[in-house]
Amino acid sequence: MSTNNSKIYDLAIVGGGPAGAGAVVYASRKRLSTVFITKDWLGQSHVSEKIENWIGTPAISGMDLSKSLETHAKTYGKDIVDFQDGELCVSISKSLDIFQIKTDKGEYKAKTILITSGSKRRTLDIKGAKEFEHKGLTYCATCDGPMYADMDVVVVGGGNAAFETASQLLAYCKSVTLINRSDTFRADPVTVDAVSKHKNMKILKNAVPKEVKGDKFVKSFVYTDSITGKDIEINTNGIFVEIGALPNTDFVKGVVDQDPTGHIKVDPKTQRTSLSGIWSAGDCTDGLYHQNNIAVGDAVKALEDIYLFVKLG
Repeated sequence: MSTNNSKIYDLAIVGGGPAGAGAVVYASRKRLSTVFITKDWLGQSHVSEKIENWIGTPAISGMDLSKSLETHAKTYGKDIVDFQDGELCVSISKSLDIFQIKTDKGEYKAKTILITSGSKRRTLDIKGAKEFEHKGLTYCATCDGPMYADMDVVVVGGGNAAFETASQLLAYCKSVTLINRSDTFRADPVTVDAVSKHKNMKILKNAVPKEVKGDKFVKSFVYTDSITGKDIEINTNGIFVEIGALPNTDFVKGVVDQDPTGHIKVDPKTQRTSLSGIWSAGDCTDGLYHQNNIAVGDAVKALEDIYLFVKLG
């Protein structure tokens, strides 16, 4: 058990990904004694085959980005930060002016906390979805996509991740049909335009997912046309789900204010939460936009404020 009950850190960073890595770099530069607690360094984009909007790098895979972030953080923080990889935070509490952070392996104390715990993929809640998960229905095109070469597949979702997944699958699948429940997309127009032009791409709007069918493996996908009310069945070999994410914030429920979906409410100027001494950054917050570059910016902003809090009170 990685306990350290005696030391009181200036800062505890809870969570990996771009926000956590950015926080480590700035905490190190400001010489704040820090404990970094994370289950892993992967972040939401580790499954992306090619990321083209990470500033300063024309293209990089999600896994390579994760490795780069970890290397940068550990290079900067090696003499200042106590890295506790492979630990999952289970609770946070406060006694007087000191926070207690409990993980599945240990317990730590700190004057301040920055929560960068990110989010997890939202699952498809329709008939047959659970039954056929890993049997034709998947949440990771990078992991499973190549198995569907020369097959007809479906992508469920209307955000950037859905269109990026469709683009990846179009490289080797026979056809890709994107299912979007409304008549508008959350994805960037430039992304929608680029993917839509592919000859083997089909987009269905106002299509509400209803059921996944098959025997041993997926054979078809059923959706309801919200305009006509009719159910329509599509023959398909694979279903790739990209319908957003939910924040990893169960461990702070009742500790800081959260929105109805569990995102931590923050002051956008400073990233402060409702409880003095706790900040949050990245996809686990109620920020209007969630992207890798924004997550790092949030973390840097928070560290500037945390430093003043620790040094000036």
